[in-house]
Amino acid sequence: MAFSGRSSRDGSDGQQGRGLGGHHNRFDLSRIAALAMTERGLEPVFPPAVETELAAISGCVAEVDTAIADLRSLPWCSIDNDDSRDLDQLTVCEEQGEGRLRVLVAIADVDALVRKGSAIDDHARRNTTSVYTSARVFPMLPERLSTDLTSLNPDQDRLALVSELHLASDGTVERCSVMRAQVRNQCKLAYDAVSAWLEGAAPLPEAAARVPPIAQQLTLQDRMAQTLRSKRHAQGALEFETHQPRAVFQDDRVVGLAEQPHNRARQLIEEFMIAANRCNARFLAEHGGASLRRVVRSPERWMRIVALAQERGAVLPPEPDSGALGAFLARERDRDPVGFSDLSLVVIKLMGRGEYVVEMPGTVPIGHFGLAVSDYTHSTAPNRRFPDLITLRQIKAVLKGAPAPYSAHELAALADHCTRQEDAAQKVERRLRKSEAALLLESRIDERFDAIVTGVTTAGVWVRLISPFVEGRLDDHAPGLRVGQRLRVRLVFTDVERGYIDFRLTRGHR
Repeated sequence: MAFSGRSSRDGSDGQQGRGLGGHHNRFDLSRIAALAMTERGLEPVFPPAVETELAAISGCVAEVDTAIADLRSLPWCSIDNDDSRDLDQLTVCEEQGEGRLRVLVAIADVDALVRKGSAIDDHARRNTTSVYTSARVFPMLPERLSTDLTSLNPDQDRLALVSELHLASDGTVERCSVMRAQVRNQCKLAYDAVSAWLEGAAPLPEAAARVPPIAQQLTLQDRMAQTLRSKRHAQGALEFETHQPRAVFQDDRVVGLAEQPHNRARQLIEEFMIAANRCNARFLAEHGGASLRRVVRSPERWMRIVALAQERGAVLPPEPDSGALGAFLARERDRDPVGFSDLSLVVIKLMGRGEYVVEMPGTVPIGHFGLAVSDYTHSTAPNRRFPDLITLRQIKAVLKGAPAPYSAHELAALADHCTRQEDAAQKVERRLRKSEAALLLESRIDERFDAIVTGVTTAGVWVRLISPFVEGRLDDHAPGLRVGQRLRVRLVFTDVERGYIDFRLTRGHR
């Protein structure tokens, strides 16, 4: 997803941007982020009651229960971002013969320390999600919990909810179940290093080399993940490409924008988390009662997607069909890799956003159009998403034979609230990406760049630079421009505080 700019409004030729002249830094982005949080109805700081409650927590819960399996000896590993400290899940697998795998996904038992109705829970319920910006992270839970006591940190015994999946060689789920367990992370790994090894471009990460079983674990898990991925796409799952570069800092200065590639290791975790989420959704459905689902509805604006495909020489059926749309997207990725991210963004907007809903036993599921599945919930990140904590509590209640922690009426209210707050958090993150881009460019007024037109509306024309990957508004009248057209533009205005970037055409741009 690119950055969008706005007009300078005062008609200046960059003087305001030039006046700001590179004086903004990381502190300013942090301040802008906190303000954006407040404006969107999110709390950027923890209230005093949370701090008081946190101080009373002495350590992890040592729960004694014969129903809690001891799986600490298994070669569990975590794979996440290089700088991630809130580790929500671990994975491990066992060969079962004939290409079959038993896959276990452990999810941090955050509920063991964050009780429903506590001050910490109330704050998490208010925000519903962690908000990630380059300058500052606003965690849903206090860091002492999310990065320590409820995080599946290396060489620490932790309580977890474990999804157990038995997968055939072709990725078919033969059976799945859920259990409570004690686990121990044997190896903390990062996406890029693991992916480079899987692709033969780098040696095995040092942390993995110290634990002999991990190399085989990664090989087996990668093989099954790619099988699951191919199976999902054959069944109609969609694959998009959106760009969300984040600021790269040198001390407190922004010196560039970096993209996180969707590599093999990210695909590995993505596939296993989708499988675990589907397993947990089915578990709740089989045991009755209301459950919180993550859905993407069948697109109401499907005919606009049909028209978009027709403009590119493709024919889609008159009724929503994820398989046909997936084939069209795959063709366009091969035909126009440079413009595919812009097409992806348009299709995503036409499909509509994801949302949380309550589903009751016996009702027809709405499903997730993008994933092409009917049974899907969010359950694998309870340190950073409140819907996952809700689902964790529901599953634990079933396993314990306890009453449901939420009524159907309460779940319905939470579903609406979580959808709204997640949307607010995404807007904050997008807002900060715009300010990061404006900060990067604020000292480069009057420089020329190669660009591509990404949007032509009655409100104006938007262009994206080839490098750096930044989008802004074209601040002059230029009739006849079309999406995809290459241009030469000049930077005339930036406003870090509002995230505005404006360009003008250079002479002889066509």
